Amino acid sequence: MLTAPFEHLSVMPEEVLHWLQPVSGGIYLDGTLGGAGHSRLILESATESRLIGLDRDPAALQEAAKILAPYGDRVSLHHATFDQADQVLQQIGIDGLDGMLLDLGVSSHQLDTPERGFSFRYDAPLDMRMDPTVGMTAADIVNQVDEAELVRIFFEYGEERYSRRIVKRIVAQRKEAPLLYTEELAQLVREVVPGGQRPSRIHPATRVFQALRIFINDELGQVKRGVEVGISLLKPGGRLVVISFHSLEDRIVKHLFREKARGCICPPRLPVCQCNNTPDVKLLTRRGIKAGASEVEQNVRSRSAILRAVERC
Repeated sequence: MLTAPFEHLSVMPEEVLHWLQPVSGGIYLDGTLGGAGHSRLILESATESRLIGLDRDPAALQEAAKILAPYGDRVSLHHATFDQADQVLQQIGIDGLDGMLLDLGVSSHQLDTPERGFSFRYDAPLDMRMDPTVGMTAADIVNQVDEAELVRIFFEYGEERYSRRIVKRIVAQRKEAPLLYTEELAQLVREVVPGGQRPSRIHPATRVFQALRIFINDELGQVKRGVEVGISLLKPGGRLVVISFHSLEDRIVKHLFREKARGCICPPRLPVCQCNNTPDVKLLTRRGIKAGASEVEQNVRSRSAILRAVERC
């Protein structure tokens, strides 16, 4: 199979620049480099700024290096997950950031590259690793994990109401032969889910594939750790902008931002504050920002995007 060309439309580009507010000479980190669209916008909008780009996907880093080559030594790219940002900055001698961006979830390139196994649109080996050099594949999970754990994965990470029914069929199937390809798994789910054979806008296997992808790549754990690390790295006045694509991610971001923005945490009955707790950040977006109608029309992926931003106190 041929690898898909690395095409990527950056989600909410104007909103990212508005809330990140990059300035000339600032230091910015793009924790989810992908197609480097947001990184290029930051570099172009803020002259003499420096951009540190992280991605766990070697293919993304390779392509981003080509795209960002014209910016020379203003750019530093690293094979790392965004929750390792503190380690990367320590290695290159930077002790603070003026801004950080996280564009969460799977990239269009990963979805559109058949051999990566993220999508049921193509029949390909069940893989789904964002970094294909490490970790268990989706096939490993489906064929090796015990029944109870598999039910938990589908229900917790995919919010799949028919998790038990689907897993029972998977367990029965893998006793005969392992499930190794995306089309096999998608068809199995279609047969098991009530009404799954009827035409529908949303494929019945969508939640199962989402759950496997999130679990394999520890996406929710990454979000929690990455947001906490990002806030700790910001200079006073520095900003963290996060774009989420489903409710599980956005819920974590929203709760962490609110927690970090809290001041006194003493019980209400105490007349004087005794905790001396002070906020780490100021909320810039009380509610999540969504893409405008014109952008959604041009880029359907932006339809589910929610942007939130904070500023370091």
